[in-house]
Amino acid sequence: MSATQWLERHQILVYLGALAAGAAVGLTLPGSSSVFEASIYPLLGTLLYATFLQVPFTKLADAFRDRRFLTAALVLNFVVVPLVVAALTAVFTFPQAVLLGVLLTLLTPCIDYVIVFSGLAGGDSRRLLAASPLLMLAQMAALPLLLWLFMGPELTDIVDIGPFLEAFVILIVVPLGLAWATQALAARRRAGVVLTTAFTAAMVPLMAGTLFVVVAGQIPKIRDELHHVGTVIPVYAAFLVIMAGLGVVGARLFRFDVGRSRALIFSGATRNSLVVLPLALALPAGYPLTPVIVVTQTLVELVGMVLYVQLVPRMVRDTRTAPRP
Repeated sequence: MSATQWLERHQILVYLGALAAGAAVGLTLPGSSSVFEASIYPLLGTLLYATFLQVPFTKLADAFRDRRFLTAALVLNFVVVPLVVAALTAVFTFPQAVLLGVLLTLLTPCIDYVIVFSGLAGGDSRRLLAASPLLMLAQMAALPLLLWLFMGPELTDIVDIGPFLEAFVILIVVPLGLAWATQALAARRRAGVVLTTAFTAAMVPLMAGTLFVVVAGQIPKIRDELHHVGTVIPVYAAFLVIMAGLGVVGARLFRFDVGRSRALIFSGATRNSLVVLPLALALPAGYPLTPVIVVTQTLVELVGMVLYVQLVPRMVRDTRTAPRP
C-alpha cells in the first residue's frame, strides 16, 4: 500500500489528529498564533486549488444531459436545505458569530469529496461529477442572498465588503481559475496531467495542514468561548440525519434508480465548508469563533460520511443483487 493510499484510507484519523495537535499547540503556545495565521492563506489557497481540480469544469455541458438529476440536486440543496437550516436555527439559539459559521457551512453543497463517498456507497458518482460545476456556480450566486434572508440588514454591519471580496478573489476565484486552466492544459499536455495527479495525491496532507493551522491560529483567541464549539455538534449531526431521510424522499419523488438515489442523498447531506472557510476568515476581529465553527462541521461530516457509506446502501437497496428470502 502506497503512502497516498494509506492516508486516504485513514484520512479521518489524520484530520482528527491534526485538529487535536492544532488545539494543543495553540493553547500551549498562544504567542505563536500569528505565525500560524500567516500560513493559513497559502495553505488554504493551495488546498482549494487541489479541490477545484477535482471538479470537471471543462465538461460543464455534461451537467445538462440528465436534467432530472440536476433539477433534483438543485431543489434539494437550494430549496429544501435552507428550510431545514431555518428549522434547526429556530430550535437552537446561537451567538451571532456561531450562527454565521453554521449558515456559511450548511447552506453550501459539497462539490468534491462527496463524489468519493457517494461512489463508496454505490452512488452514481458520474452524475455528481457532472453536476458539481453547476452546484459550485449556483452556491456562489445564492449564498449572499440566503445569508441576507437569514440575518437581514445586520449582515451588512457584520461583513466588511473589502476584506470579504479580497478573500473571495484570492482564495476562491484565483484557485478556481488556475484549476480551470490546469484542466484545459491536461487535455492537451502531459504537464497538466502531472500537476493534477500530484495535487490529487496531496489532498489529505493539505487538508490536515489547513485544519492544523486554522485551529492553532484561532484557538488562542477563543479559549474562553470553546464551549460554543460543542453546541453546534448536535446541529451538524441532526442535519446529517434529517437530510438522509429527505434525500430518500426526494429520490422516490423523482423515481430515480439506485445509483442516482444514493448520489442525491449524499449531495443533500455533504457541505462545502472548506470553500467558505476563506469567507469566515475574512470576517471582522470580533468573529474569531466563526472559522472554528466551520472547521467543526468538516470533522462532524467526515465521521458522518463513514456511517453514510454503511447505511445509505441499506436505505436504498439494490433489489437486483439482494438475496432472495
